[in-house]
Amino acid sequence: MVLWELFHTFFLMGFVSYGGGYAMIPIIETAVTANGWMPAEQLTNMIAIAGMSPGPVAVNSAILIGYSTAGIGGASVSAFAILLPTLILVITVAAFFSKLHHNPVVESMFYGLKPIIISLIIFAAIKFALDNHMLRLHMSFRSISIFFIFCLSLFALLKLRWNPVYVILLSGLVGVALYS
Repeated sequence: MVLWELFHTFFLMGFVSYGGGYAMIPIIETAVTANGWMPAEQLTNMIAIAGMSPGPVAVNSAILIGYSTAGIGGASVSAFAILLPTLILVITVAAFFSKLHHNPVVESMFYGLKPIIISLIIFAAIKFALDNHMLRLHMSFRSISIFFIFCLSLFALLKLRWNPVYVILLSGLVGVALYS
């Protein structure tokens, strides 16, 4: 029964999610908590691992959630389920893309979807920050240092145009130095 729930959940996510893995995080979080597969803090850790691992965040997340829920079978079913809709949609779109490519309705739809993708990504970041007590009103060394790492990382990415891999590695090393 758990394997069917994993398949059904991730298959539907694959069909209705637009905007990539990070935009899918709120949907994944809702499904995981609704099914009671893991607490929010564990999910946050899994999303962090999925984001730092090679490959798409959504697929990596599905594999980790599936494995945590039902072992190797759960990981396999979840990966297949989240990839299958993409395969179906890509083959279908490829067959008609040349005809729809410059269609004004299709172009307008994509322009309309861009803001919601950005809002889903921001929502996911804020939700995870709140769930993990990273956004607090009281000042402590931990909250100030986390905010400082965030600001420096954002500065390195936007202003200095550092490669995100270097920012992730450096932030991890700073985390080890500050919190070990």
